[in-house]
Amino acid sequence: MRRLWLIFAQATTVALALLFVVATLKPEWLRRPELRSVRQSLSGSGPLTLTSNPPRSSAGDDARGLRGAARRAAPAVVSISASKAPQRDRQDPWQRLHEGLRGEVQRPPQTGLGSAVIVSPEGYLLTNNHVIEGASDIEVQLSDGRHAKAELVGTDPETDLAVLRIPLRELPVIEFGRVEDLAVGDSVLAIGNPFNVGQTVTSGIVSALGRKELGINTFENFIQTDAAINPGNSGGALVDAGGALVGINTAIYSRTGGSLGIGFAIPVSTARQVMEALVRDGVVARGWIGVQTRELNEEMIEAFKLPLREGVLISGVLVNAPAAAAGIKPGDVVTRVAGTPVRSPGELLNAVAALAPKSRAQISLQRGDKALQIELTVQQRPKPKAQE
Repeated sequence: MRRLWLIFAQATTVALALLFVVATLKPEWLRRPELRSVRQSLSGSGPLTLTSNPPRSSAGDDARGLRGAARRAAPAVVSISASKAPQRDRQDPWQRLHEGLRGEVQRPPQTGLGSAVIVSPEGYLLTNNHVIEGASDIEVQLSDGRHAKAELVGTDPETDLAVLRIPLRELPVIEFGRVEDLAVGDSVLAIGNPFNVGQTVTSGIVSALGRKELGINTFENFIQTDAAINPGNSGGALVDAGGALVGINTAIYSRTGGSLGIGFAIPVSTARQVMEALVRDGVVARGWIGVQTRELNEEMIEAFKLPLREGVLISGVLVNAPAAAAGIKPGDVVTRVAGTPVRSPGELLNAVAALAPKSRAQISLQRGDKALQIELTVQQRPKPKAQE
């Protein structure tokens, strides 16, 4: 028995000695096989296969995220550099004497940055009027690296839209979407060139539809979104989850100049109408009757002894305008324009603008206790003074 115990003790001692030597010189021999295979793979000595969810197909990507929308729309969004001709200032005599200069002083040219969207294979682009207003040279850079000088086709300052054209072929063209199908809460992407950092895609939702009377443009019907829009995004694309164009990014509400999550885009329906008119006629035809308006409130209803509660008060009539020629007077309240009810100055403006110049239109109004029907000839809306 004692002999067996001695043999066991000696075997155990030898085994422990061998274990100590192996642990010191070859520790990896003692590690678990699965851990060793991972370490070898990470060191580059073998392949690494991890168990995970199977890769998603491209169709799955489109269904679960917005990468498909960005991939389809982004190539059609370009960057714009608009340069204004340098201004010359004539110095006063004292300044010329003090600085030793004579004649006129030339200021450095001003350069504005923005974005635009390619909307046709013929090279037409949509952007904001304020991006290219007063520019003498407009340079366009595509996402594929190509550059081109852009021709100004036409502008519409009252909607802050402009149409450009570039002489390039094989252009990526964005697909038009339907604003009528948008709803609050729908996912959207804003694509543009903010702060000239390069093409940038931001995501958000439709926060509101039909935003009006913000004091941004004469004609307003904005899509509001919380997708980040910053300086340089102006004229860029607002696209839906399918990558179709639903708006042209144009303005933000901000106290600092950066995005606060309140951005505005011109609906693609408006942009398309303006573009087609500018390409076809060089001008957007809108009706005009030459009146100044105010909201109708309770005090005015009492003062004019009106038997109604809805309408638009005429506060002034321009001389030689269609309204003056037809006999419309200050104090009249317009209730309908060509059969369309109007309840605010904005509705009256839009209803008149929708009339074709040189057409005849019937205006329904209230003058004191009398309801009148007046017919007049609509004129073309004059250009804004800034554009002239």
